[in-house]
Amino acid sequence: MSRGAALTQEEALARIRLLRSPNIGPISYWQLLARFGTAEKALEALPDMVGRSGKPYAPVPEARVAGEVAAVRKAGARYLFHDSPDYPALLAEAEGAPPILTMRGDPAHLHAPCIAVVGARNASGAAVKLARDFSHALAEAGFTIVSGLARGIDGAAHSGALAGGEGRTVGVIASGIDITYPPEHADLQERVANEGVLLAEQPPRTEPLARHFPTRNRIIAALAAGTLVVEAAPKSGSLITARLAGEFGREVMAIPGSPLDSRSHGCNQLIRDGAVLVQRPEDVVELVSGFDGAARSHLRDCAASSSWVEAAAEPANVAGLLTLAPIGVDELVRQTGESTAAVQLALLELELAGRLVRHAGARVSLAT
Repeated sequence: MSRGAALTQEEALARIRLLRSPNIGPISYWQLLARFGTAEKALEALPDMVGRSGKPYAPVPEARVAGEVAAVRKAGARYLFHDSPDYPALLAEAEGAPPILTMRGDPAHLHAPCIAVVGARNASGAAVKLARDFSHALAEAGFTIVSGLARGIDGAAHSGALAGGEGRTVGVIASGIDITYPPEHADLQERVANEGVLLAEQPPRTEPLARHFPTRNRIIAALAAGTLVVEAAPKSGSLITARLAGEFGREVMAIPGSPLDSRSHGCNQLIRDGAVLVQRPEDVVELVSGFDGAARSHLRDCAASSSWVEAAAEPANVAGLLTLAPIGVDELVRQTGESTAAVQLALLELELAGRLVRHAGARVSLAT
């Protein structure tokens, strides 16, 4: 479906229902949409597709979708579909980008050049000031500051960006659009929604769970031309965001810190691993100004990117090759000797039956 095409109310509701149905994630959503053309047709076909595995299947009830839509409206939010003109082009090109988001605010901020500013929740006072000052300066230079509305560096980044009075910030949350977390950021989250943009991938009324934060981080990294880590401990969520930014081909930047403070070890390690050391906002501007923002989106034309799904008549026999250890889809194609289309169709059916887990880097494994 082309970007910006008119979307009927029936198809919009069908898309929401499709994405909320059991065992369907972003990749299987795209494959189903490519194979059947519309979400309405995909929903009709799902029971028969999964039935081949011997398991009954029912999409999520229409009444549940109606309740979700009502909750989105009550929160003063709206849906952002992948082919909407408001959907950010950089996010669209990322692997596993969310097909549907909910949002509050002015989507114009999503189309300005974005910089992600992330870091420790238990940040030092000096780091909080740096995050606030950098974000304020970058917002004044015309950049939109993206962060996750968490305690510490995230909150400072949003506050600094908002200080300029033009709302140049995007808050990506790990909960539903109508949930505030952490509670002490209620006023800040409301201000981000009113002056900037608030984005959520999870359905409304969803509380933030641990598994939601990595998916939230991938959105932050994908939205921005570059990610700046101000202060972070090793193995923190901020380093996950930085790693994802690197995988997306974006700039990764870090502010160095004292080796005596464990909260600086993550930034120092990033610099050692190849992130760019920055000391002033001007350093960030110089790095990202050369980014042309060209989106190589495979999502905005899912029919072109997923023609293999349409071409496959019968699924390949791949179940015997899968274990709990992830394996690349390309390797499965080589080992089976089948076409990519047949292998992908087999994986799609296994995923819909709840027997497959997808991993980053086009890898898959059996579900536990």
